[in-house]
Amino acid sequence: MSVPIDLKGKKAIVFGIANDKSIAWHIAKRLNDAGCRIAAGYQERVEPLFMPLMKELHNPIYDKCDVVDDALLESFFKKVQEEFGEIDFLVHSIAFAKREHLQGKFMNVDKRGYEVAHQVSAYSLVELSRRAAPMLKNGGSIIAMTYLGSEKAVPGYNIMGVAKAALESSVRYLAYDLGEKQIRVNAISAGPIATLAASGIANFPEMLLNYVAKAPLKRNITADEVADCALFLCSDLSKAITGQVIYVDAGYSVMGI
Repeated sequence: MSVPIDLKGKKAIVFGIANDKSIAWHIAKRLNDAGCRIAAGYQERVEPLFMPLMKELHNPIYDKCDVVDDALLESFFKKVQEEFGEIDFLVHSIAFAKREHLQGKFMNVDKRGYEVAHQVSAYSLVELSRRAAPMLKNGGSIIAMTYLGSEKAVPGYNIMGVAKAALESSVRYLAYDLGEKQIRVNAISAGPIATLAASGIANFPEMLLNYVAKAPLKRNITADEVADCALFLCSDLSKAITGQVIYVDAGYSVMGI
């Protein structure tokens, strides 16, 4: 028996849409199709690919927003406040590390590379949550995207794995901070998906083949399957779940090989 999820009248902020392959886009589309109105922040460099996607959403609002630019953050959240007033969901699907730090040895990352990866990939969740909190309704949901490299050493993932570990810990502390408002904070740990961000990871094609060979379901996952989990985490079906990392990886994370 299927249980339809109705998000009519709900509003969500989504960060991380770069193109139609982005996990953030699949989540935004799934929420939109369930009746949720979307506010999307995007980087100027992806504008040519981002703008056509907005035509597929029902009455979205969107603006340029780089999470390391305070002025753009202020402008974006002011716009959302004026248009939405209150929001129900925040989706954080942002990560960045210098390409040269996603190959070779982790120990070769320099101080600046370490700082940039953490500022964009981990601290931004804290920053966005703090800015969104005054608008978030009781019973709201915050979702972040992570990967198994946060807890296992994945060759080539390097500094991003360390940043994702910080992100997951941030999820737990934010869940505690916001729990008194009945706001849930969770992370989805997705298996490898061919996105723009993934293209910077050394040996990514081999990662995909490895999942097919070793995951219990013997296949890779899709961005739509991640979006399904996000839809669940935004619904009342997940109202007692917070501070968790939920794996959508065809079962790969349970294997000892």
